[in-house]
Amino acid sequence: MIRSFLALTLLAAVVAAPAVAAESSLDRIRTTRTIKLGFLPDAPPFSMAVDGKSPQGYSVELCEHIANGIAGRLGVDKLTVNWVPLTLANRFDAVAKGDVDLECSTSTWTFGRQEKVEFSLTTFVDGGSILVRNDTDFFRAADLKGKRIAVAKSTTTEPSLREALRNAGISAEVVPVSTVAQGLTLLGAGDVDGFASDRVKLIGLALEAQGANTFRIIEEDFSVEPYALALRPDDPALRLAVNRTLAELFRTGEIMKVYDHWLGPLGKPGVLLNALYYLNRIPE
Repeated sequence: MIRSFLALTLLAAVVAAPAVAAESSLDRIRTTRTIKLGFLPDAPPFSMAVDGKSPQGYSVELCEHIANGIAGRLGVDKLTVNWVPLTLANRFDAVAKGDVDLECSTSTWTFGRQEKVEFSLTTFVDGGSILVRNDTDFFRAADLKGKRIAVAKSTTTEPSLREALRNAGISAEVVPVSTVAQGLTLLGAGDVDGFASDRVKLIGLALEAQGANTFRIIEEDFSVEPYALALRPDDPALRLAVNRTLAELFRTGEIMKVYDHWLGPLGKPGVLLNALYYLNRIPE
């Protein structure tokens, strides 16, 4: 009787015991001294690949700081960074599956996306707007009534654009495209009348376009886009390490050097971005 009771008690304890957690990213990073960072090659000035060189941009530089911060916390001199090019369509799958430890581009933090991946502290705040050709008379969203507006699929911009047009009673055709480059090509060829994306990203695209005065941005935004870095949802140790480094950048003011490097020509940070930088100065 007692033996049976003990056996049942042991069985119950085994069943109730939590499952062994998967190896954390930090454990693997410590062992291999390598971190895998994902990026979008065509999202200037946040992440971009130029002439086959290592990626660069605002979000890329933040992730480089994070890699150095993690190395210091792990007590190693330096981590090898493996940069993994991603697309708008596969970036969150790559994070969820562990193909990359961190996604370093222009991901807007939404609750829908948080069902699949986790997010760091917010790193930037932007607004959705529309790029148009400079030889047109489109200055506000209402001017695009009856026109065609391209927007990249698998972005928050697409549903935000549709909602904004619907709420404003603007009957424009939304044309989903697979990539930012495709949308810009259609706009340049006159096959669409506008290309919707985040304002700062559109500025970067316009500056890189052939001809300094080819494109311009309409005078209004239709959404708010809080950017953050995406990482696996079951990896709290890595998220803590990432956020500690970001908070340190905000506390020390180092974030302004990153901003000035990539976004300085656009002017000083606005009220919303300044508030974001201030509120993210989380104490250690």
